[in-house]
Amino acid sequence: MSNYGRIHNFTAGPAVLPLSVVEEVRDALPNLGGSGVGLLEISHRSKTFQGVVDSAVARVRRVLTVPDDYAILFLQGGASLQFYMTALNFLLPRPDGSRGAADFLVTGTWSQKAVKEASRVGDAKAIWDDAPNNFKRVPLNGEYTVRDEAQYLHYTSNNTIYGTMYHHHPDSQGKPLVADLSSNIGGVPVNMAGHAMIYAGAQKNLGPSGVTLAILSPWAISRIPKGLPAMLDYNVHIKDGSLYNTPNCFGIFVLERVFAWMEANGGLQGAITRNTAKADALYAELDRTAFWAPHAAKEARSCMNVTWRLPSEELEEKFAKEAKSAGFEGLKGHRSVGGIRASIYNACPIESVNALIGFMQEFERKNG
Repeated sequence: MSNYGRIHNFTAGPAVLPLSVVEEVRDALPNLGGSGVGLLEISHRSKTFQGVVDSAVARVRRVLTVPDDYAILFLQGGASLQFYMTALNFLLPRPDGSRGAADFLVTGTWSQKAVKEASRVGDAKAIWDDAPNNFKRVPLNGEYTVRDEAQYLHYTSNNTIYGTMYHHHPDSQGKPLVADLSSNIGGVPVNMAGHAMIYAGAQKNLGPSGVTLAILSPWAISRIPKGLPAMLDYNVHIKDGSLYNTPNCFGIFVLERVFAWMEANGGLQGAITRNTAKADALYAELDRTAFWAPHAAKEARSCMNVTWRLPSEELEEKFAKEAKSAGFEGLKGHRSVGGIRASIYNACPIESVNALIGFMQEFERKNG
């Protein structure tokens, strides 16, 4: 099977997809499921597309072990819209009319933005913030105290820019737990029943950009107040099965195919095993020599986004440039922090990681 001239893709998102899924998408473009209508032309009200949505919901529920009484939605607007939408739906005024409170664990740029957007609705407070440490780790349970008046605790499970990740279930101290799992959902263990609500942009592990997976518990659904703008009301989308407005039909189809690929390749545990092997191999190379300087503290290292520095910014520029010429895409660090970043999401093959390690060793030999 040809790889179509594809190179090693370490881009942080939109990210690499399984080649077999890309080929299924190609085949569906002129005629989806024998309907005679192409994937990009199909009506979201058609029986054919309803079958895609139903299958996607069923696969998400199976792979991620989503409880039967949780709602599964496919929305638009990315995690960035969810920063506001979650607060609008869950952060309710107190009985005395004052603004409701929610607490946040701030471990990077995206959780900073989540606090900012929730502050438009209520009293959103960062009760733990690693900004002074340049976001090198995540909090341990016991390092923060959730306010009595907080209606829920929010955290970001994986931080794409800084390369940190929770390896434990955050202690919400009895409060409902809301999580942004955009960049590691489907690739790490998750206690789905231990969360009141989870949301995730699809463009890392689940599909292309333009689709956001939202999973809501009965508690979350019960919180939704009356009179919200329709497009920002989870109940509206639940009632219409993610079809209140014209959805991203293409993106939902790809997401369904990605979950089918996961099921055929060991499910969630298979993904976890592969991701652990990739991350372990790359971190072993980074720890082998002082030429590389990993950003994240060892106990908080992400298995999705591996970040590191070189002895100088000039060498970092040289590394990124030469890597691109050698067939490695997306290794330049985020513009806000610099350095190098390799995103090794579910569909990134171990062969790409091994090839990167070989390139790194040769680069160090020439420049160390």
